[in-house]
Amino acid sequence: MERVLEVKALSRQFGARQALRDLHLHLERGDILGLLGPNGAGKTTCLQLLAGQLAPDQGCIRICGHDLLRAPRAAKQQLGYLPERPPLYPDLHLHDYLCYCARLHGLRAAALRAAVDEVIAECGLESVRQRLLGHLSKGYRQRVGLAQALLHNPALLLLDEPGDGLDPLQSQELRALIRRRAERGCAVIFSSHRLDEVQHLCKAVLILREGQTLYQGAPQGPAGTAPATPAASVALRVRLVPPSRPAALAALEPVASAEALDDGRMRLHLHPGTSPAQLSRMLVERGFGLAELGPEPNDLERLFLSGFGVRDRAA
Repeated sequence: MERVLEVKALSRQFGARQALRDLHLHLERGDILGLLGPNGAGKTTCLQLLAGQLAPDQGCIRICGHDLLRAPRAAKQQLGYLPERPPLYPDLHLHDYLCYCARLHGLRAAALRAAVDEVIAECGLESVRQRLLGHLSKGYRQRVGLAQALLHNPALLLLDEPGDGLDPLQSQELRALIRRRAERGCAVIFSSHRLDEVQHLCKAVLILREGQTLYQGAPQGPAGTAPATPAASVALRVRLVPPSRPAALAALEPVASAEALDDGRMRLHLHPGTSPAQLSRMLVERGFGLAELGPEPNDLERLFLSGFGVRDRAA
């Protein structure tokens, strides 16, 4: 596979604060990487460095073989970037703005018109193509920012919180768009606070903490596979007052297995075809003091929380 991005020993400091330290990373065509971490972890700094908006204190960034510091124009021609705040001009109409961005990328005449029409359709902007950018909702402004990043069919796409301001339907459309671009050979890095979104979309994750790499690898954890659970079962967290023994819950018909957790709750796996509502009714009917019932955190959530010193708890 062709290597799209190669990062070696990338670091950046702001005064006494180390915003990013010794980052190593590479992506090939079609890869999708989720960039995770709490606020202040270094995610935006990382993307700004990769986009050439910030110069590193040390390290090397190569995009499609071009060194970003030594050959910035050649490298930047291969990347599309949506920053945390979309780079919009509120007094321009959407169509005029995208035409302007296309000209900055060197597109002209028929190629320009075709590129603009394609991203307007791809990003669901047809109904607002003649509206002023300053009159658009936050969700539409976010989609316009994404459209400008896609105009020139970049080999590398950098997205800083692309789902911010999108409703659930728009978020689903965004995930589909990212998958389509990856299938066409684009490598994608996007930051997000939505662990479920990253879990289902990304081939790999990079978790930062205070500018350092806390974890880099598969979303399921170091082994690259999810923990063994009964096939097609539903996993739940349950808290009972007063507490009960796992064996008492495992004896209930809907329950395939029960395990006590350190925080006083229990992890249950239900038999396939059994719903949480059925379990809830049975617990109440049989006199268990049901105080809490919720879904089991997914594999990425457990990985993320454990990396920040939060032991096996529900989110």
